[in-house]
Amino acid sequence: MSTRRFIATAAAAGALLAVLLTSRAAHAQQALALNVGHFAVRGVDARVGDDVLLENLGRYAFELTDLDHVAVGGEWLTGFGEYFETGVGLGFFRGAAPSVHADYVPEDGGEFRQEFRLRIVPVTATLRLFPFGRGAAVQPYVGGGVGVFNWRYSEAGEFLDYDLIAFRGRYVADGVDVGGVVVGGVRVPVGSGFAAGVELQYQHAAGRVGVDEGFLAERIDLGGLSTRFTFQIGF
Repeated sequence: MSTRRFIATAAAAGALLAVLLTSRAAHAQQALALNVGHFAVRGVDARVGDDVLLENLGRYAFELTDLDHVAVGGEWLTGFGEYFETGVGLGFFRGAAPSVHADYVPEDGGEFRQEFRLRIVPVTATLRLFPFGRGAAVQPYVGGGVGVFNWRYSEAGEFLDYDLIAFRGRYVADGVDVGGVVVGGVRVPVGSGFAAGVELQYQHAAGRVGVDEGFLAERIDLGGLSTRFTFQIGF
């Protein structure tokens, strides 16, 4: 699926979600779901073009996977009928990748060190489909929606200018961007009003950092995959 079609599909799901959220269906059931897990940034072959981290890989020695870290969040869920559920969620992720300059070393034999940091606070709106019903003993589901991603990216440490003169620097960019979200998972009721499960959530979005702000590229890919455990409390 192309990026344009992915976003269009997610936007359509978000529009449907907005309609459902404004409905006053008498049989709606609500719950609070807490989640904790692992967020993995998108790999080299999947990142958007003109991505600053891809450009950095050509100059600095670090791994994209160093940015992967723990992610936490919560979601307010509202069930409609037997097979559908909407969710409004808030999450938090912050990762850091230590780095050194790949091609040059100081005269004293040390290293030029840097650190790249990425923070993402997503606000998501999703619609889930339960093929076997929300009342089943085991409840697999799939869904999608839209996300608003508040992000901050920074680079700090020792850098080289065009004359190969070392200096200490700090570059920061932040923004709020919209993208698509796809979810899938399974949960199991545990006692009355409680449920536990495992969920995958994939997000697709990008922000602008800017070459004119001192970065090596124009954009930062905000996409990635969250693998998380969920615990749900019904009301």
